[in-house]
Amino acid sequence: MKNHFNITRDFLLELNFNITRENHEDGLLVIQKENFGIKNLIIGVAPPILIMEQFIFKINNQSEKIFKSLLQKNRDIVHGAFVLDDSGEKVIYRDTLQIENMDLNELEGSLNSLSLLMSEYSDKIIEFSKY
Repeated sequence: MKNHFNITRDFLLELNFNITRENHEDGLLVIQKENFGIKNLIIGVAPPILIMEQFIFKINNQSEKIFKSLLQKNRDIVHGAFVLDDSGEKVIYRDTLQIENMDLNELEGSLNSLSLLMSEYSDKIIEFSKY
């Protein structure tokens, strides 16, 4: 049986991500690559899927403008999407991958998608977090 946690961990190290926390029992990794806009990205290894989540910002005043903009931006994101947490106050980037046949390129593509999103959409994110 494959050890999906170790495979994922090895891929992240090969991609030069800084693993700041890991819990093999719970299947959790927390990674950073701040020059890519990736900070405290939580990776959950939960076969048959791998879950990636990064907190983006807290919505202080819910507005149709913010929600509409986030939904429109979701259409442009190559991998993953903006989602809300259960409270409806925190905007999170979330992506899932099938873990059984996941390879380095697939994981890298998802991480690059988040990096691109953070670089091209950062001004809007800052604006929305102050709204």
